[in-house]
Amino acid sequence: MDKTYKASDHEGKIYQKWEESGAFAPSVNGKPFTIIMPPPNANDPLHVGHAMFISVEDIFIRYKRMQGFSTLWLPGTDHAGIETQFVFEKKLKKQDKSRFDYDRETLYQMIWDYVQENSEVAINQMKKLGASADWKRKKFSLDKDVVEKVLDTFIQLHKDGLIYRDNKLVNFCTRCGTAFSNLEVVHTEKKSPLYYMKYGPFVLATTRPETKFGDTAVAVHPKDKRYAKWIGKEIEVEGLLGKFMIKVVADEYVDPKFGTGVVKITPAHDFNDFEVGKRHKLEVKQVIGFDGRLNKHCGEYAGLTVFSAREKVVEGLEKKGLMEKIDKDYVHSVGSCYRCGRAIEPLPLPQFFIKVKNLTKTVLKALKEKKVKVYGSGHEKILKHWLENLNDWNISRQIVWGIRIPVWYCKKIEGSELAQSKIGLAKARSSEPCYVVSKDKPNKCSKCGSTTFARDEDTFDTWFSSAQWPVVTLKTGKKSDFEKFYPTDLMETGYDILPFWVMRMLMMGLYSTGRVPFKSVYLHGMVRDGRGQKMSKSKGNVINPVEIVDKYGADALRMALVMSSTAGNDKSVGDETIRGMRNLTNKIWNAARFVMEFLPETANNQGSEEPFSGSSTNSSPQRSGLKGVPSRTDLSQQSSKPSSFEGDKEFEEEISKIVNEVTKQLEDYKLGLAAETVYNQFWHWFCDESIESAKEGKVSYPVLMNGLKTFLKLLHPFVPFVTEAVWQELGEEQLLITSKWPI
Repeated sequence: MDKTYKASDHEGKIYQKWEESGAFAPSVNGKPFTIIMPPPNANDPLHVGHAMFISVEDIFIRYKRMQGFSTLWLPGTDHAGIETQFVFEKKLKKQDKSRFDYDRETLYQMIWDYVQENSEVAINQMKKLGASADWKRKKFSLDKDVVEKVLDTFIQLHKDGLIYRDNKLVNFCTRCGTAFSNLEVVHTEKKSPLYYMKYGPFVLATTRPETKFGDTAVAVHPKDKRYAKWIGKEIEVEGLLGKFMIKVVADEYVDPKFGTGVVKITPAHDFNDFEVGKRHKLEVKQVIGFDGRLNKHCGEYAGLTVFSAREKVVEGLEKKGLMEKIDKDYVHSVGSCYRCGRAIEPLPLPQFFIKVKNLTKTVLKALKEKKVKVYGSGHEKILKHWLENLNDWNISRQIVWGIRIPVWYCKKIEGSELAQSKIGLAKARSSEPCYVVSKDKPNKCSKCGSTTFARDEDTFDTWFSSAQWPVVTLKTGKKSDFEKFYPTDLMETGYDILPFWVMRMLMMGLYSTGRVPFKSVYLHGMVRDGRGQKMSKSKGNVINPVEIVDKYGADALRMALVMSSTAGNDKSVGDETIRGMRNLTNKIWNAARFVMEFLPETANNQGSEEPFSGSSTNSSPQRSGLKGVPSRTDLSQQSSKPSSFEGDKEFEEEISKIVNEVTKQLEDYKLGLAAETVYNQFWHWFCDESIESAKEGKVSYPVLMNGLKTFLKLLHPFVPFVTEAVWQELGEEQLLITSKWPI
């Protein structure tokens, strides 16, 4: 053995040997154990969060593989809809271009080519981290067979009455040019002025004076005696564009304690107002366009951005004496786009929605019946909360990159504001148009007889296709994969996407198959820097996993990420922690060197013995391959003693306890504790105590060697490269990755 262990000299060669051996593929025999990999974005390099999930999942896969399970870790990548298109649009911007400079087909092909150019980056980085996934089964969310399955699910949902189209308010980002679901809106408490405006006979408070042009009523609480006489009447209001009449309605939505107890109702630009409008049959008057600017209904203010318009409107109201006062210290929740940070605009838009009530009921029932278990303190309760309060899911997105919705409209209706706004939708604009749901262009509409069709240009929400990931990856994989490996055993992912992905996978898996898509959910936390701070480029504290691997080795990063971690909690990792785990790899290497140098001359000829398996050492010889290794002359005489040494029995009993402890911790998904146990026991008990006992003649060579081999097996899932390197130095014919777990 070399005097020192250099990760860079071993990791690439070892990974190639693993891959060429076929070790990553599930065995023919053995009980199945399956993990479907959370697919990273196909065009993005890995970040430290990816390194965390790769480390965690690979540990469980290696552990179960060594236990004799037929393990399948199915990898894949995601097209990542808006994420990828947003990145590509930034690239176009550097070329003084935009997505609107290209037709739909050209833009899609450009993004496709861009993704293909970068598609292997993430895969190669995962391999550098030691991911023992079955790469021959790798799937991409835009693979033709995957797309077909996703379309089939939509069509079936529509047939079952769970898909509907409606023209109602959605969360719209005017920068990204698309709608989002409620889950994708980031709500933050912000200080924003509360404006008290004179409004006919009232004074009312609002944070959005610029939407006054779209007001179609004012509302009061039905039990508010202050305004009882006005309910049901029309009032004259002085506006910036002249006087207008507006109705006063009574609705329990109104909080009498907010402002003056009178609120303006703008159904086109506020979710609560929209519901009030439906109850009172109010006009939905849109005054903010999909470009984020005031439209033609706003007179001289048309063309202004929302925030510019707000300033100008306030100025205008003050000039006309219509502004009573301004509370500049008002704090309220403001929704913003999770992708670009721009304020979300509630805007009316025809979209496709999934009715979620019955779907969520099935998931709640499965949780109650313990058909799926969530590992992560308090997160099962959080999951139930989301399920109990989930609104119908808007699955339409106004982007090119993704799976196009299989809906055909019997005719185009041109001239709508949306059609003119560069979003480029080719669909009917009425709330209930005549349309056909079909993967292929229909010949004739059964309802109206039309033979002229235009396909909906919207794509599915990425989460709609990824919600089907466990089902579609197995159903489009090798023959009988679905029958053998579904439901999967473990879904491991970050707790931050519990409502985005995990919840929806449960909904769609149960809908499609009648069974949960996975039996257990392991949620890892956010990876923070050594000081516990969130990583960000602006702080300069971002850990690049590839750079860390190049500097310290993959084993050091893996162990640093999982050491003492707990499901559902954040993990702090700094350079010092990673260096400490690099020291562990050196410790393993140096301990092996000592044991091998401790080898008596007689053992070179006799071979080594099987690693400890929970019982006394057996005597079946194995090829050691250690001829020529120098022995310690002062200890070689010990080997000739026919009986075991005084410390052998105690050593074997202790290592049996360690094996049982680590095994139980892994079975209970206490990953961080298992890592901590094997680290401490190897470092302190084996290296510091047992080796010293061997030096003192209390532990025999065969027992010490078996102890080393046992620890190599216990450590292998966590630090696979250095343990495999040592294993091969011992001359073992079988790879450590496919060797038997010591219990």
